[in-house]
Amino acid sequence: MNFLFIADPLASFKIYKDTTFAMMREAQRRGHAISACEVQSISWQRGSKVSALVRDIVLTGDADEWFTEQGTRRVDLAEFDAVLMRKDPPFDSEFFYATHLLEQAEREGAKVLNKPSALREHPEKLAIMEFPEVIGPTLVTRNAQEIRAFHAEHQDIILKPLDGMGGMGIFRVGADGRNLGSIIETLNRDGAQSVMVQKFLPEIVDGDKRVLVIGGKPVPYSLARIPQGNEVRGNLAAGGKGVAQPLSAKDLEIAQALGPILMRRGLLLVGLDIIGECVTEINVTSPTCFQEIYDQTGCDVAALFLDALEQELSDN
Repeated sequence: MNFLFIADPLASFKIYKDTTFAMMREAQRRGHAISACEVQSISWQRGSKVSALVRDIVLTGDADEWFTEQGTRRVDLAEFDAVLMRKDPPFDSEFFYATHLLEQAEREGAKVLNKPSALREHPEKLAIMEFPEVIGPTLVTRNAQEIRAFHAEHQDIILKPLDGMGGMGIFRVGADGRNLGSIIETLNRDGAQSVMVQKFLPEIVDGDKRVLVIGGKPVPYSLARIPQGNEVRGNLAAGGKGVAQPLSAKDLEIAQALGPILMRRGLLLVGLDIIGECVTEINVTSPTCFQEIYDQTGCDVAALFLDALEQELSDN
């Protein structure tokens, strides 16, 4: 089969930990052909199908020159057996428009995963609000007074923008309320930008767990991203330490409850972020941690993903 990976620039890949690379490597191992492009390479001209200028590549197994390019070509997305949307956040206007182009490609016969409409309808922080039974006290608002009231009720809170990634823009405010006004001004921009506010979960000391769900089924290990020093953020990009561990009974219960729902919506791969027993994000754009889990446990997450992908393509 022929797979197209829509991703960030290949030159930016850190292949020792990159999940998209792990997918590519397993796909090639199984004999599939690999192409890659960036979002800005996709175009749609009147009277034509949605197409992209793609690079056909072969992985070399070398750590430095990790792929060779076999050529570039413009090709309709519908000609691929699967189009894997792996563009990293942020979920900005250009990402939004890309989902519309990919949805048109679907109408032309392309198989896009994760499904473009599902990507658009599940912004990663806001998506948790649909499942109140598995989240902690949470508020999404543009209203500064509502934020202050939430702080007064819960005392110790986390504030973050809806479009952040990698721990960017996350603030903790304790019972003394120090700097709350300044933080609200920074994130809220005088009512122009929505803010997510959550009760602080002290279980973060044990890690912000990334629980992967593939084809509606949980991977048996999570990666607990544990904050270091005085840092409140566990994100690997913010210096957190990744520790793979078996799913807890609660992790498994949550993943088994949400996984089938999200799979039915076209989300083949999902990353649930869980602190303690509360889901804090539902990652759908380009969930990661395949290689960290494999390196520490031997659980071949990339193989599980290709199994699910091949099954999905054979079923449809």
